[in-house]
Amino acid sequence: MRNFSLSDFDFQLPPELVAQHPAPERTSSRLLDGTGPAPIDRIFKTLPSLLRAGDLLVFNDTRVVKARLFGEKPTGGKLELLVERVLAGHEVVAHMKVSKKPHIGTVLQMAGGFRATLMGRWPDANGALFHFTFESDAGEDPYALMSRCGHVPLPPYIEHTDSAEDESRYQTVFARVPGAVAAPTAALHFDEALLAELDARGVQRANVTLHVGAGTFQPVKVENIAEHEMHAERYEVPVLTQQAIADCKARGGRVVAVGTTTVRTLESWARSGEATGDTRIFITPGFAFAHVDLLVTNFHLPKSTLMMLVSAFAGYERVMALYAHAIRERYRFFSYGDAMLLVRQP
Repeated sequence: MRNFSLSDFDFQLPPELVAQHPAPERTSSRLLDGTGPAPIDRIFKTLPSLLRAGDLLVFNDTRVVKARLFGEKPTGGKLELLVERVLAGHEVVAHMKVSKKPHIGTVLQMAGGFRATLMGRWPDANGALFHFTFESDAGEDPYALMSRCGHVPLPPYIEHTDSAEDESRYQTVFARVPGAVAAPTAALHFDEALLAELDARGVQRANVTLHVGAGTFQPVKVENIAEHEMHAERYEVPVLTQQAIADCKARGGRVVAVGTTTVRTLESWARSGEATGDTRIFITPGFAFAHVDLLVTNFHLPKSTLMMLVSAFAGYERVMALYAHAIRERYRFFSYGDAMLLVRQP
C-alpha cells in the first residue's frame, strides 16, 4: 500500500461552497450516494430507501453545550473561553483566547455575572488547555452557567455570530448527553419523520456517546501524518448498543455509522476493549475496520484527520473522486452542508 502524506488530502474548495446556514429543512439537504460504481445525486430524505430491514443505524447522542464564554481580566482586557470539558467540583478545562495570558489565581469576570478563577494549565504545566473553577452567587454548576451565559460554539469557518437558528439547528433532534463543543454533523440531517420512516422499514437504531472536541476542526500541520498528535475525546458504548451490534451481525444486517464520531467510538471500543474512556484513535488508510459497514458523513475540511478517516473507510481514490464530483455539482460543504453515503472498501 502506498504511503500517504498530508498533501494527499488537500483539495481546492470554492469559498462559496462552505455552508453558512443549514438547509431549510433537515432532510432537504443533498445526499451524494457513493455506494455504487458511479456517484448518484440524491436528497437526504431518500436515505431509508437505501437501507434494508435488519440494518442498524448507530447515532452519537452527545449534546452541544453553549461552550463559548466571554469575559475580562481585572485589567479590563477582553478574553474568550471555549469550554472543552467539565470536571468535578465546578471545574472546567477550556481553550483561552486572550492577548496576554493572566497569572494563575487570577479571577476573571465573565459575561452573565459569574467568575472564573484560573487554576493553571491542563493536563499538565505544559498543556495547551487551561483549568478553571467557575463560581456564581447562585451556586450554579458549569452546565447551568453555560446554558445561561454561553454562546453556541459555531465552527471557525461559519462567519456569523450565533443566533436562535443555530441554537436549534446546530443540535441533533435526539441530543441527550451534554458535553460536546461541536455537533456530530451527519446526524443534523435527521428529523422525527425520517426516524419514524426508518423504524417502519425495520431499520434498527442504537446510540453511542462521543463528546466532540474543538480539535476536530484543527488541520493536520505535519507532512508526515504519522507524526500528528490526536486530541482526546470522551466516549461510551452502552451495553444495549454492544448487544444491538452483535445482533445485527448475527442476522446479516449492516452497521451504518452516522458520522465520523460514531466510527471513532465504535472502532475505539473494538481496538481497546474498553466501552468507556478517552480516545485518541487516528484512522488513516490501511486501518482495519471491525464494526462499521456503511457511513453517513458530511464533507470534511482539506488536510483534516476526518478526510483521512473517510479515505481509509471508502478508499482514497474513490473519496477524492467523490469530492471532485461534489465540487462540480455545487454541493454544500462542512457542518451545515450536505451529506454522503459511503460503503467500506473490501
